[in-house]
Formats: sequence, C-alpha cells, structure tokens
Amino acid sequence: MGPVIGEDGLARCPWGDSDAVMRAYHDDEWGRPVVGEAAHLERLTLEAFQSGLSWSTILNKREAFREVFHHFDADAIAAFGPDDEARLMADARIVRNRAKISAAIVNARATVALREAEGLEALVLSFAPGDPPAPRATEEMQTTSPESKALSKELKKRGFAFVGPTTMFALMEAIGVFDPHLVGCFRRGQAFFLKGERERARQDLDEVVKLGPPAGYIRQETHRMLIELAGRANAQGPAR
Repeated sequence: MGPVIGEDGLARCPWGDSDAVMRAYHDDEWGRPVVGEAAHLERLTLEAFQSGLSWSTILNKREAFREVFHHFDADAIAAFGPDDEARLMADARIVRNRAKISAAIVNARATVALREAEGLEALVLSFAPGDPPAPRATEEMQTTSPESKALSKELKKRGFAFVGPTTMFALMEAIGVFDPHLVGCFRRGQAFFLKGERERARQDLDEVVKLGPPAGYIRQETHRMLIELAGRANAQGPAR
C-alpha cells in the first residue's frame, strides 16, 4: 500500500492516518532529527518498551514514562535501585514489564559510560546508511538493515540491552538517521532539513550538563519545540 490521502488532502504513510495521536506523531516527529543525550535515550527506551506492543500504546503513556524516568536523565536513571524498580512495576501508567524496566536502567548506565567515548548520540548517528531506503509502498519497507544489525551488535558490546536489530531499525527511522517516509508522503524529503540546526542545538545543549535539572530539561524542551516549529514552517513552504 502506498501513501493514503487524509481528510486534509495530504498524502501520508498509511499508519500515520489511523488516529489523531498517530497522525500528530507521523507529521511532527517521526523521521525528524533529535538533539542531545536525553532525547536519544528516551527514543531508545521507548522503542524497547514498544516491543510486542502497538506504538500508539507507548505514545499514550509517553508523559508518564517521562515523569517516572526523570525525563530520561541518564544519571538519575542510572542511580535507580531495587526500590525504584518495584515502584515502576507498581505504576499502571507505564508498561509494567520487569525485563524492560531493568533494561532501561542498564541502558542508562551504559549511556553514562559512553560519555568517556563518543557518546550515545554520536554512536547511533555513525551507523547512518550510505544508501538509505526509498520505499514506495508498505510492502517494500524494511524491518532491519545491515546498519541496524551492526548498531545492535555495537550497543550490546557497550553494555546495552533490548537493542535488537528490529528495535534499532525502528529507532533509526524515528530519529531521522535516514528518511523513513514513503515516496509520495508529504513528509518525504523533509527529514534532513535540520542538520545544521542539530549542530547548533548540540553546541548549546553542552550547557545542559552544567545547568542540571530542571533548567537543563527546560533548555532541551525549548530546542525540541523550536525544531518542531521549524519543521512545520518547512512543510508549509515559503511565505507568499
């Protein structure tokens, strides 16, 4: 199946026109670059929790995930102990899966350790495909790639868990490592317009660690909103 025309007259990937929540995610987030360690850790964590579930389930629980995981501050999560795991297992607002919760803590600790090397963001982006896919129909869409398999292997070597090739391919799609939209979707070709903005935002986000929460989180959320607004302006085209 190729792109479908929505009530607003825009062509979208079929899954992106299923309901309002999925449409907003498709239009405003999926395939867009994200900036900073916390943003990458959030997407990696949520993709792991999604395994075996629908993505809409995760999106509807996203704010609760952000709350209980301290807005994906790696240092805060890395400090979690048995009492925190028990607290999370008792919280019906999130996905209560012990293995996934344990993996989120393990991955936060691995993310902290990666700071001594290239860092989580740079590591993930280093596996961008040289020849990205350009599917015209859902039947042509991949669920893994040589790059996602290599990223999975490398992350496991660095101490990460729940980072299989399929999960990593979904992560790479979600954060715009390559443009995941179908040819003909109105979002196709707009996933990379913020490469320069990503670099400028990364430079500014160096201050996040110094600021610490909540100021650091506020700075990061500000960048996220600026990226979203810029994306909408790009979609609308130049002013007439």
